[in-house]
Amino acid sequence: MFETTNIRAEIGSRLKEEREKLKLNQEVMGAIGGVRKQAQLKYESGTSCPSADYLYEISKIGVDILYVVQGTRANTAISEEELLLLHKFRNADPAVRKFMLYGGESTAIGQNFEGEITGGQFGIINHYKE
Repeated sequence: MFETTNIRAEIGSRLKEEREKLKLNQEVMGAIGGVRKQAQLKYESGTSCPSADYLYEISKIGVDILYVVQGTRANTAISEEELLLLHKFRNADPAVRKFMLYGGESTAIGQNFEGEITGGQFGIINHYKE
């Protein structure tokens, strides 16, 4: 049989770590999870365990629930840069999407030229300037 006090303390410690990573105070984190500041304090101190409803709600703001509960980081966390790329990809024209997917592969997109090439220009027009 395992010791629940120790597990609660570990969950609480990791929950606090995730909250601090998001730069939230206990009152705000609790409100996001649908509980009061006092409940958040109890979760973080290990005197009480968060409910599935609470964990579900805080997962929506990027809390790594697998890490909070088991101590193992999920590989699903994405950076701001990755979120931006995904947003741009979803809003791009089909040709731009194709370039984003295969532009770095030499055989995926391109033209083959035979004979003497005397000059020319190549460029990419960025319609998505920010």
